[in-house]
Amino acid sequence: MASPSSTPVEDTIREKITAALDPASLEIHNDSHLHAHHKAMEGSTSRETHFRLIITSEKFRSKMQPARHRLVYTLLKDEMAKEGGIHALQLRTLTPEEAEKRKQAEEGA
Repeated sequence: MASPSSTPVEDTIREKITAALDPASLEIHNDSHLHAHHKAMEGSTSRETHFRLIITSEKFRSKMQPARHRLVYTLLKDEMAKEGGIHALQLRTLTPEEAEKRKQAEEGA
C-alpha cells in the first residue's frame, strides 16, 4: 500500500486544476516556509499554506484576469476554507500566446 503523500494540498491543487483547466503548463510553488513566522500562522502545523501558481491554459482565452482568478479560487474553495488549508494563493494566469510572449520578452531582456 502506498504511503500517504507528504504534499496532499499540492496534490489536490494539481488534480483539480489539471481536471478543470487542462493546462498547457502548471507550476506550483509552495512558499509556506517563507511565511511560517507570520502571526496568522501561529499554531499552524500545516506546511502547505502559501502557494504561488503559474497556469497556462486555453480556458483563460477571452477572460480578464479577475475572471481567471475567480475560476481558480472557485476550484480551490474547499482547500481555502479548510483549517490548516490554503492561507494565501498568488496566481499568474496566462493563455498559451501570453506565455509565449512573456517567454520571448524574458529571453530578449
